Amino acid sequence: MKQPLDLILWDWNGTLLDDLDLCVNCLNTLLHDFGYSQQYNLEQYREIFCFPIQDYYIRAGFDFTKHPFSVLAEHYMELYMPRAEKCGLVPGAHEALDTFCAMEIPQVVLSASALPNLQLQVAQQGVGSYFTELLGLSDIYAASKIDVGTAFMRKANIDPAHALMLGDSVHDAEVAAAMGTRCILIAAGHQPRHILETTGYPVVDSANQVPLLL
Repeated sequence: MKQPLDLILWDWNGTLLDDLDLCVNCLNTLLHDFGYSQQYNLEQYREIFCFPIQDYYIRAGFDFTKHPFSVLAEHYMELYMPRAEKCGLVPGAHEALDTFCAMEIPQVVLSASALPNLQLQVAQQGVGSYFTELLGLSDIYAASKIDVGTAFMRKANIDPAHALMLGDSVHDAEVAAAMGTRCILIAAGHQPRHILETTGYPVVDSANQVPLLL
């Protein structure tokens, strides 16, 4: 990657926010609260996680004929949001943010989180000053952030070839492809390296390794 870089688009959950253990815990609590016997460890969770989140809930074994996805999602967020403030950022995230800031490359967050939740979490982590924009969804159901990303790129007046998407999921690769941007995936989040490598994009182990590829 030797082309000029004019924009960094960061995923949030699992890429910057270190919420992986919390999400495993919330999934297991959600299963218990609705009467399901199965529980998942970290490795099993990373194997079933996917977007849209509704599909991930199906993989986890929820029966939407008994428990509608909307009800499950709302209860999940009741479990997740009060505890997310204590998560902190993933190892290497601050270093990467500082590196791109020193390079004077604008950075934005492009998340499948509901925008108010994203805004709150970024503020709680004290990293809002790194970003020129926070881009999130209008609801808590995390179906896809492709529309938000492509709309932003249309109005940003930036050559997509000079923009880079950073994320921890196959969906981040799908978003990058839809936007026409470059992409690097980070294998420290919600999906494991072997799944991320199926996208064909470069995969690194931590966020602070990303600048080394540029």
